[in-house]
Amino acid sequence: MRQALHRLEIVTSGQGLTEITGEVKEWVAGQPIETGLLTLFCRHTSASLLIQENADPGVQADLQAFFATIAPEDRRRYRHDAEGPDDMPAHLRAALTQTQLAIPLADGKLTLGTWQGIYLFEHRRAAHRREVVLHLIGE
Repeated sequence: MRQALHRLEIVTSGQGLTEITGEVKEWVAGQPIETGLLTLFCRHTSASLLIQENADPGVQADLQAFFATIAPEDRRRYRHDAEGPDDMPAHLRAALTQTQLAIPLADGKLTLGTWQGIYLFEHRRAAHRREVVLHLIGE
C-alpha cells in the first residue's frame, strides 16, 4: 500500500466556483498508484468543495443564486459578523456543502463521470488563498 500527500493552493477571485479538476488530475497522474482512493480536504470554514457539472456554466450561476437565497447577507439575522456581512453566510454555506470529498482511482485515473468536475466553492466576497489537501492511498 502506498500513500501520497499534497497541498494545493487555490487563489479565488471572490464568491463563486473555481474548477480544480485539472490540477488534481495532474497531481494524481504523477503518483505511482493505479488503484486507490483520493481524499480532498478544504482547510477553511468559509469555503467548501463540490463535485458538480462542468459543461454548462449556468449550473454554477444557479448554485450561487440558490446559496445567496438560503444564506443571505443580512447583519440583522446573525450574531457573528466579525469579518463583515458576508462572514456568517459564508460559514452557513460551507456547513451546507462539504469540506471533504472522496474519489476512487482506477487505472491511475479519477473515476469522475463525464460531466463531473471538482470545484472549490468560495463563499466570501473578497479574493482568498485557499488550501486543499490531497491524500491518495492505494496500490
